[in-house]
Amino acid sequence: MKIKTDFMKPTHLFLAFVLIISFIACDTKEKSTTTAETTTPVVTNAETKTVKTVDKATKTLQETIKAHGGALYDQANYEFIFRDKKYSFKNDGNSYVYEVESTKDGKTTHDVLDNGKLSRTIDNKSIELSEKKIASATGAVNSVIYFATLPHKLNDAAVNKSFVEETVIKGQKYDVLKVTFNQEGGGEDFDDEYHYWINQKTKKIDYLAYNYQVNGGGVRFRSAYNVRVVDGITFQDYINYKAPVGTPLKDLPALYEKEELKELSKIETQKIINLKN
Repeated sequence: MKIKTDFMKPTHLFLAFVLIISFIACDTKEKSTTTAETTTPVVTNAETKTVKTVDKATKTLQETIKAHGGALYDQANYEFIFRDKKYSFKNDGNSYVYEVESTKDGKTTHDVLDNGKLSRTIDNKSIELSEKKIASATGAVNSVIYFATLPHKLNDAAVNKSFVEETVIKGQKYDVLKVTFNQEGGGEDFDDEYHYWINQKTKKIDYLAYNYQVNGGGVRFRSAYNVRVVDGITFQDYINYKAPVGTPLKDLPALYEKEELKELSKIETQKIINLKN
């Protein structure tokens, strides 16, 4: 009589072992696949959108424009006197009309700069001007309105701005912006360079400086005073100082504090009127 045993033959044992290993391997692979599928993060459309950040120069300028008048500039219509000439500016979004009127030897000259196109009348009679005189008159009225309405025009497309540093002038902290201009749209003095010292508390421009290249070049530094707000828009006058040609703009505040800058003139806007009232 044969006795039954629980032990398998070697061949059967090997086959069983192979089957078990295969089953375990398949099961492990399935679990691994399932785990990978359930733990892979799902990227939504919102997550793939590029996050836009505002650089410090842009943020500082936006705060400064807001502090000086902000959106009120977009529809502003003011008149003022500067060096015995009557100026006015009327903004309508991106459109503008600048005017200047002066009287000399009993004759009244009236220049109108309408969105970059200049026309002149003398005693209400239209006058033809050469290209050179048009460029000169355009630059003159643009310059006066530019400084009177700072920092409004610093938002123009032709303006390049960068953050320079934080500094201290007479115990007050300032953010310093550098501004240059593209040749296209930057005016006849597009290669000038400007620095603006913006008060970290008030967000307003307390000092500015620039260099220019025409007539042998020059360097100027201006200190604001007589700050007043007229119907929401800030106007301020400046003491204009001279520095040696080639002086780096960022060095001017230190020279100013040491009283080593020569005062040249005062930049004063007088009799400011809001023409919309």
